[in-house]
Amino acid sequence: MTVTESNLPHGRDSLTEDLRWRGLIQDSTGPDELRALLDDGSATFYVGFDPTAPSLHVGHLMQVITARRLQHAGHRPLLLVGGATGQIGDPKESAERTLNPPEVVAGWFGRIRDQLAPFVSYTGENAAHLVNNLDWTGEMSVVEFLRDVGKHFPVNKMLAREVVRARLETGISFTEFSYQLLQANDFFELHRRHGCQLQYGGSDQWGNITAGVDYVRRRGAGPVQAFTTPLVTRSDGTKFGKTEGGAVWLDPAMTSPYAFYQFWVNADDRDVSRYLRYFSFRSREELEALEKETAERPAARAAQRALAEELTTLVHGAEETRQAIAASQALFGRGSLDELSPETLRAALSEAGLVELTGELPDVAGLLRDSGLVGGLKEARRVITEGGAYVNNNRVTDVDATVDPADLLHGRYLVLRRGKRSFAGVELRG
Repeated sequence: MTVTESNLPHGRDSLTEDLRWRGLIQDSTGPDELRALLDDGSATFYVGFDPTAPSLHVGHLMQVITARRLQHAGHRPLLLVGGATGQIGDPKESAERTLNPPEVVAGWFGRIRDQLAPFVSYTGENAAHLVNNLDWTGEMSVVEFLRDVGKHFPVNKMLAREVVRARLETGISFTEFSYQLLQANDFFELHRRHGCQLQYGGSDQWGNITAGVDYVRRRGAGPVQAFTTPLVTRSDGTKFGKTEGGAVWLDPAMTSPYAFYQFWVNADDRDVSRYLRYFSFRSREELEALEKETAERPAARAAQRALAEELTTLVHGAEETRQAIAASQALFGRGSLDELSPETLRAALSEAGLVELTGELPDVAGLLRDSGLVGGLKEARRVITEGGAYVNNNRVTDVDATVDPADLLHGRYLVLRRGKRSFAGVELRG
């Protein structure tokens, strides 16, 4: 099935009902008012991203894809990249953030701006618009900020925010304490400049978001509405978007398209149905069919593969997705290794464990040992004798077998496999 804009919202549901069925609305400032805004006509909305790293990660996909979903339904996105707030940092419960130099934040701003571009359309009647809060915050003097913005914020309400309460004993700087005022002022400025009527964000932003709604109203503007999406979690309690290698980034130089694809393929059966509802543009009927298939035939991993293909195509494009799927098949002997690009092959082998060698290649038994697929030469020879050793998907049965340099993929790589599912890579350098 091809995922298209016409799949959302599907025939029997309004947009609000579809969002609620998918679990995308956790809290809202007014359910009835929000429904009217989302279901009747076209509203201008905004969602923000602070450039506190050189790339977005999969944790941001909830907000990015929700923006795409709302635009497909006829609403107009304002994607805010916080050139100002990215220099401050929203308070964390654990400790004070390290402030990044303005020139670093400016560089990250450009990278994140470019990453957001493929998710929405910048043409048409409800064309998306990218905005930078440094445009209005940078022009404001300290006196103007305290007089025009700070005057509208009771300190007792600011102290009641959960993350602030958690930091009161260990200490919180005025810089981070004032972040809420900056974000609230963003909503007011976007309402004044662009007619923005709606803000949404993750549930951890509820305090900042409601502060913005209150501030717009205190300034005599509005009415405006807001809602939050749930934080994405894993059933086993581990943090979503993290792997042993760290965060799963959208930048292909930081997380390869193959690793990105594998992240979704490896989703737990207990989580994949929620992820499909959050992130997929398939209809309710298709998602329910995938949920049913997962319950009946979990080993087929149909839901995981459907989600991995859809999201990898959205983030990295169809060709990178084709390469990732081909690599997944080829590494386990179900496809041709020769068809993989050197970038995809190296990324896949790096995920499995890539050993770099220089000089002469050892024999196959030595390669199995050096790659970690076996504990020693004795075990390597036994695996070869039993027919469980493969080099580039070709079974090796001679315990004294060596590798012809002509067999190196792209002149430098070997794929080693023990049995059906254990594999590793070798890269010959020099």
